[in-house]
Amino acid sequence: MSEEPIVSARPVAVVPLAPVAPIRADERIMVVDVLRGFALFGILLVNMAFFTSPVYIVMLETPWWTAPADRIAETGIRWLAEGKFYVLFSFLFGLGMALQMGRVEARGGRFVRLYVRRLCVLLGIGLCHALLLWYGDILTLYACLGFPLLLFRRRTDRTLLWWASLVYCVPVAIVGVLCGLVALAGLDPKGAAEVQQQMADNAAAMLAAAQRSVAVYQNGSFADIFRHRLENHAALLWDLPFIMPVIFTMFLLGSYCGRRGLPRTIADHPLALRRLVAWGLPLGLLLNAVYAYVLSTGRHAHPDAVLFVATAMHALGTPLLSGGYAAVIVLLVQRASWRRRLEPLAAVGRMALTNYLLQTLICTTLCYGYGFRLFGRIGPAWGVVLTIAVYALQVPLSVWWLERFRFGPAEWIWRSLTYWKWQPLSLVQAGLPPPTQGLLG
Repeated sequence: MSEEPIVSARPVAVVPLAPVAPIRADERIMVVDVLRGFALFGILLVNMAFFTSPVYIVMLETPWWTAPADRIAETGIRWLAEGKFYVLFSFLFGLGMALQMGRVEARGGRFVRLYVRRLCVLLGIGLCHALLLWYGDILTLYACLGFPLLLFRRRTDRTLLWWASLVYCVPVAIVGVLCGLVALAGLDPKGAAEVQQQMADNAAAMLAAAQRSVAVYQNGSFADIFRHRLENHAALLWDLPFIMPVIFTMFLLGSYCGRRGLPRTIADHPLALRRLVAWGLPLGLLLNAVYAYVLSTGRHAHPDAVLFVATAMHALGTPLLSGGYAAVIVLLVQRASWRRRLEPLAAVGRMALTNYLLQTLICTTLCYGYGFRLFGRIGPAWGVVLTIAVYALQVPLSVWWLERFRFGPAEWIWRSLTYWKWQPLSLVQAGLPPPTQGLLG
């Protein structure tokens, strides 16, 4: 996923990679960048709800937004986007780890030392993002889970797949246990009454917290928002057992595919890609439709058999739908006309860290009290419009920037700190072609 300069055992100037000459190889690198850029759009689409609305509303039984357009948009995002794009992004992270390891070690470099520094810098960027800008940061999780991923770099392919299958089942198992405990408590009338009372108390607490979030984010100072952001981080700790296993599973699967040279061979298997589109997309859409419908009825606030089934269908349908999206992109890139249309997305992907942070800067400035105070005033329908507008700005901006510079601003800082040497940023200064590398790879 990344075309990284290689470092020897002692500090030296970074040696740039030669540009890829064969057209097909260039297309395959472009595919990875396009997928990364495409994933950024989906990530923003899902994240927009948390930029504009309290995080606590996801635990409410009654809908926060009641207008028909908002209800349709909210359900549509759950159906088509929720979970699908960070899964793809996580897969690309693992893919990049495997590809980078192969390149570094083939040239005699010390991969672990380089990668640990890379992860530490990413962790620092993520912590700054999480504490100073937005509670929904994903970079810290990527950095933290990147360390245990190193333990699998020498494992067999079979071991990677076995662990991926095991870890991916953890969230569904947790939901199953919770639903089972609630069901057991419900067998006793006193226990059932206590469960109902606890759910009612939780709903009241979540509603009060949501109302407080609107007041703080809409009208508070930066200091007020900072303090409340810490509360949001604490509230989101419950989500870690559900999201971390999914991310790490995709890391493992991406690493497995990277070992097998997926970027260099994927275009040689059009039949497999077409089958993924023909079967993965419809089945993924069906399974996720059930999940979206159940959540739209408010059943996510009730740990029961219906919620368990919906969660299991989401777990099965998400990688199918995400893989179907990716297969469509890969097939389209093989066509010259579509390759030209999709090429701008590659620029977004090549500076994806910058674009991810830029999305936060734009959206928090629009929504928070130190900006335009739109928090709590923009529902899911307008959130879709805002997502399209922000992404439409990022595409030409990314193309313009990479016509002049080697990296995005955040990527430049990341690489410079990783190699302990300021990297040439301007293409004119470096005398190099644009790099084919992007976020987390």
